[in-house]
Amino acid sequence: MFATFMIDQLDALLLARIQFAFVISFHIVFPAFSIGLASWLTVLEYRWLKTGDPIYAEVYKHWVKIFAVVFGLGVVSGVVMSYQFGTNWAVFSDKAGNVLGPLLAYEVLTAFFLEASFLGIMLFGWGRVSKRMHFASTAIVAIGTLISGFWILAANSFMQTPQGFMMGADGLLYPTDWLEIIFNPSFPYRYAHMMTAAFLTTAFVVGGIGAYYLQSKKHIEHRRHGRIMLGMAMIMAIFVAPAQVLIGDEHGLNTLEHQPAKVAAMEGIWEDERGAALRVFAIPDQENQTNKYEVKIPYVTGLILTHSLDGEVKGLKNWAPEDQPVVIVVFWAFRIMVAIGMLMVLVGLFSLYKYFKKQQFSPDSVWFHRAWMMMTPLGFVAILAGWFVTETGRQPWTVYGVIRTAESMSPVAAQQVATTLIGFIILYIFVFGAGSFYILRLIAQGPKPYEDPSEDNFYEHSVTEAQGRALSGDKNAGENTKDNDEDMSKPADDVDDGGLR
Repeated sequence: MFATFMIDQLDALLLARIQFAFVISFHIVFPAFSIGLASWLTVLEYRWLKTGDPIYAEVYKHWVKIFAVVFGLGVVSGVVMSYQFGTNWAVFSDKAGNVLGPLLAYEVLTAFFLEASFLGIMLFGWGRVSKRMHFASTAIVAIGTLISGFWILAANSFMQTPQGFMMGADGLLYPTDWLEIIFNPSFPYRYAHMMTAAFLTTAFVVGGIGAYYLQSKKHIEHRRHGRIMLGMAMIMAIFVAPAQVLIGDEHGLNTLEHQPAKVAAMEGIWEDERGAALRVFAIPDQENQTNKYEVKIPYVTGLILTHSLDGEVKGLKNWAPEDQPVVIVVFWAFRIMVAIGMLMVLVGLFSLYKYFKKQQFSPDSVWFHRAWMMMTPLGFVAILAGWFVTETGRQPWTVYGVIRTAESMSPVAAQQVATTLIGFIILYIFVFGAGSFYILRLIAQGPKPYEDPSEDNFYEHSVTEAQGRALSGDKNAGENTKDNDEDMSKPADDVDDGGLR
């Protein structure tokens, strides 16, 4: 019945857009979380090596399990998303492939290979390699996630603010300057904004769970772990949340310059307006090109966007209705993102107050800890809202001002898209539901004790001379060994194993 409704009421283009939105919405939360977690795990392991305090190792070993699940879900959902370029958006892939293909290939050749090479050591090498080697692997994986974000944001930013290319007579895009393509006008702002969002999202998840451990009677033995989690998260909330507001402001000014229609949709402005008011609440009516039930504050939007009380902001009526984005989606997604950002700043200020009062870890700070617990999922909501602003605000273009979305789709029937969409919904609910359930179980269990690090030596690495001869194919290993009485079943204590033991 649901499939019949979709086929009857929605065309193939809209269904394909819904499918891509569904898949990328599931995907983006996992890479964002893994970017933040990898960097935080690097800091945790550094603190353990620096202080020798096993509490840092316990928190690390607890969260690295969660990181493994998050990273795996991100990879799986990313593969599905990339396949859609061939199935639903083959025309777009054909037209823009000369530019976007190499950028995505660079992401695989640099970031993905780097992560894949050292991820195994990070996840399974504890006690099997030296402490320094394990720390280096964690740091390299963290760097790999940042490099991955670099190439993905470069590709997506090109679709927002394209430059460094030419369009051939065959309608295909050809690169003319790779530096201009990569470092296009919006890329620096969007990369900084997204990476900071990933760090903040992770901080509020970690801090919220730390606050839960501090308050929960079931986790009395994990209260010291909670102090580590919440304390480190507070640093991010106090310093990075306000920085994100400044980065977002710069990003908005850049968007106003290069994508003014998107900004007009974000602000719900239809007519050119000097000293533009901030629409705190409105119901955009795109059919009539107006807003209903406006609640606005004079001059605020003009001051933010132009840094002037009488600065002019262009209205949506400067563009034909068919060239306008879906205003109601952009308008409200932007407000959700900003509202959560302001809540993060407020929680950061609350944290600063509690820090100076020396009450941040007190069990009596119930409302403070509840505020952190409430913020735990909101970073993900803010990321999704931000991407809805970015991608919906770019419409009706896939490459802004160059290739229209309607021209980008594969020649597929609505029935085919509807069928795969339903399949994705069922599969994603099962797979990501199972992954999320496992993560919640790990959180409920809490970190495990880690009293003696030597217990993590899973096996010995050094070999005796006789064992070495036997492994190399010497059939008379025992006779050819200098010490013929040597026990081949015991490892040699005088062999330098490079710290592996």
